[in-house]
Amino acid sequence: MTLVAFTAVVTLTLLLCVMTGPDRDGLGEFYTGYGGLTPLRNGLAIAGDYISAASVLGTTGVIALLGYDGVVLALSTSLSLMLLMFLLAEPLRNAGKFTMGDVLARRMPGRVVRVTACAATLAALLPLMLVQLAGAGDLLAFILGFSSPGLKTGCVIALGALMISYAAIGGMKGTALIQILKIVILLGSGTVVAVLILRRFDWDPGALLAAAQRGSELGPAYLRSGLQFEGGPMPRLDMISSELTVVLGGACLPHITMRMYTARSAPEIRRSLSWAVSSVALFVLIITVIGFGTTAMLGRAAVSAHDAQGNTAYLLGTRAVFGADASGAETLLFTTVATAIFLTLLASVAGMILACANSLAHDVFAACRRDLPPRREMTLARGCALAVGALAITLAVLIQDRSLQPLVTLSFCLGASVLAPALIYTLFWRRFTRAGLLWTLIGGTVGCAVLMTGTNLVSGSPNAAFPTHDFNWFPFTTPGIASIPLGFLLGWLGTITSRPTVQREQRGRYEAVEPFILAGARGGAGHRSGESVTAGSVGGLHPTRPPRLRGVGGRWGPRCPPGGTWDRSWGGLRGARSEE
Repeated sequence: MTLVAFTAVVTLTLLLCVMTGPDRDGLGEFYTGYGGLTPLRNGLAIAGDYISAASVLGTTGVIALLGYDGVVLALSTSLSLMLLMFLLAEPLRNAGKFTMGDVLARRMPGRVVRVTACAATLAALLPLMLVQLAGAGDLLAFILGFSSPGLKTGCVIALGALMISYAAIGGMKGTALIQILKIVILLGSGTVVAVLILRRFDWDPGALLAAAQRGSELGPAYLRSGLQFEGGPMPRLDMISSELTVVLGGACLPHITMRMYTARSAPEIRRSLSWAVSSVALFVLIITVIGFGTTAMLGRAAVSAHDAQGNTAYLLGTRAVFGADASGAETLLFTTVATAIFLTLLASVAGMILACANSLAHDVFAACRRDLPPRREMTLARGCALAVGALAITLAVLIQDRSLQPLVTLSFCLGASVLAPALIYTLFWRRFTRAGLLWTLIGGTVGCAVLMTGTNLVSGSPNAAFPTHDFNWFPFTTPGIASIPLGFLLGWLGTITSRPTVQREQRGRYEAVEPFILAGARGGAGHRSGESVTAGSVGGLHPTRPPRLRGVGGRWGPRCPPGGTWDRSWGGLRGARSEE
């Protein structure tokens, strides 16, 4: 029955992609879907992109095995999306067009910036893609009941091919509809399972937690913080490092930020993220109940016996709540849950492949050829999806027998230590320069990679990627406590060591687009169409002749409506909206 459900889901989702795929010349439709989704649908798509298979399986496993620390991790994922909503969403939507490279190049145009942004996008998303693909074989083996290594490898290749098809055929709108379908099935089936678990404990959360504590065999420590990092030199700092990495990194990963460009206006992206945050909050509640319920019903030892990291806890809890003699309706519900996990695997990686392919096509190939026709660029984007997917499949097959936790940590560390400083400085710091940006992107990536190799996730522990080796020299499990300050420090150093004339030029560039980036005010230089501001157009440097001021004495400068004020920078209109 489960195999039939999987086949039906694959057929339906491929049909959706074909029906909603962009026209041959619809470049904007491929990249953003022309903003054709309502705030509710876009919010569900954002939540679908945000909730990956690693979140569903890994976080539930941490809750089941480690209790309180797992709940903190789940809450951190929700807090990350709130950070995106309140701090970055509107500036990203205003400054961006198709990719993260567009956001960074608005102030600092040039091929070097775009190519470096593309490299950072690939570095942040490729490890996360490998985790999803490499774990697909084991997950399907558990659901369908086979153990052959050859069949596991075949599942990885087949799922990878499906993910490439979703990204290449459906584009942004097709993958968005798959994400919506996934999140509805996942939240619907998960809510039913959580309700059944609570009913089993007489609707008493206290009884559920007490039973989970007994089943954990860890005593009161199970419901206290610090269990995940006990044994380390500084467990409290280690936990802070981990949560900070999740909060900052999750908000800035490129497959999440690309959804900001699909909204038609800033109010729409706010409403979309309100729906997304609500969906993720419900998801956190569901996995908390299922995680504790699994330990309460089966015990911690049974969970870790199936998988040392607890990645099967979500499915084990679903089975356990039905008991030994499951009815037809209960079997159908388990099939629905398994289908939701299967669809989560497909949709998550498809979104990441699309983000990487868009960045390669738009920031590398299209930036090198200014006259590239839209049809040609869309063909290149689809070819890039095939190339990125093939690389991910190959690497996933090679590493599927190793611990995947270092790759998850690396992705979030790169998001928090490289992409977060680059975006925050670009969107909010007037003096930020090209040198500071490149120092952050390149230096932060190198710093993360070096620090990551020294953690006990890579070597020096039984669950490490290389358990038989020990080159562990970094005292924390997550390098974010050092790599995040390093990323911000490199951006600051690169900026203050730039020549004063460069800093003044960058300040002028920022002031020219500041009203538009922060408030969406039209009339400043460099609109959302993707055009950038040149040095000669701002700050009095080699002035050009923009349109005359209206109502301000006839001096040369941007037009200003009556009642508007002028702050000496081109585009720096205050107090009124400028005319077109």
